[in-house]
Amino acid sequence: MTMGERAARIAPAAERNKDPILEMLKRVLPAPGLVLEIASGTGQHAVHFAQGLPNVQWQPSDPDEASRESIAAWREKAGLPNLLPVIELDVRRTPWPVASAAAIVCINMIHISPIASTHGLLDGAARLLSAGGVLVLYGPYKRGGVHTAPSNESFDMQLRSQNPEWGVRDLERVIELAAERGLAFDEVVEMPANNLCVVFRRTP
Repeated sequence: MTMGERAARIAPAAERNKDPILEMLKRVLPAPGLVLEIASGTGQHAVHFAQGLPNVQWQPSDPDEASRESIAAWREKAGLPNLLPVIELDVRRTPWPVASAAAIVCINMIHISPIASTHGLLDGAARLLSAGGVLVLYGPYKRGGVHTAPSNESFDMQLRSQNPEWGVRDLERVIELAAERGLAFDEVVEMPANNLCVVFRRTP
């Protein structure tokens, strides 16, 4: 086994949700253009989405070194021409190492990070996206202040026990924060395992 193969991690959840998310992205993403993925994690999604969306340039990123190593290993194995080298990016730190993007995709980050990361993500999206640019968020959310499933409530309690600054966010509050930055709510789609895909578009 090579060093690259050892570095390439596998997240079972990413394997389960990659196809439903890809179908959503095929419908809402602009093409061609650069798509910045925030908190790319293992790199499974980056490879799958770049393969399924050959007309876009997929830019993975992550603040965690071990995750970047995994992403690089997945990228090396896949050999896709439209999958760019992973970059280090912490949404709370400016400037970002990307000047502009046609779209930004963030999967399963908001609930496992402080609320400051949500603010940083939305601030960055407002800077990078031009009019009509798309921001796609995926993960569990409360709606009307209520969890959408008992499993999400248990998950929320588990997250908050690990870190009081983490937790499942209120969808309506995230929509308000986005609107304050010129990111208009476009649609929400129910996804497997009680997750939601939330789409925003940059207003002129």
